[in-house]
Amino acid sequence: MNIPSELKYTKDHEWVRVDGDIATIGITDFAQSELGDIVYVEIETVGESVDKEAVFGTVEAVKTVSDLFMPLTGEVLELNDALEGNPELVNSDPYGEGWMVKIKVSDASQLSDLLDAAAYGALIGA
Repeated sequence: MNIPSELKYTKDHEWVRVDGDIATIGITDFAQSELGDIVYVEIETVGESVDKEAVFGTVEAVKTVSDLFMPLTGEVLELNDALEGNPELVNSDPYGEGWMVKIKVSDASQLSDLLDAAAYGALIGA
C-alpha cells in the first residue's frame, strides 16, 4: 500500500498536501482500491467555503457511491478538470494526476488534527 510520508491523512481516507495556505486534496491509494474502478467524480463546491468534515463531493465507482469529506475548513479554489474525462486517474495515480480539489486553508491549526503516514498506515492495517 502506497502511503507517501510527506502527506497528511484523515480517518475518512482523504490525503492532504499543504503548500503555504493552499491544500491539495484527494483520496488515498487504500480508498481507491476499496472502491474499485472509479467511473465519475462529482464536485460542485468550487468557489464555496466548506467546513472541516463536511461533504465536498462524491466519487462513483462501479460498486458504490462514496462521499468526499473536507479534511480542513477552506474555500474550494480549483477542481481537477482532468477527472471529468478521465475519472480513472484516481485509480491509476491517486497522489498525483488523480488529485481532486485545491482549497485555501482558513484555519491552519486544523492541520494538527490530521494523521501522519505512520498513523494512517496503522489505521488501515498496512
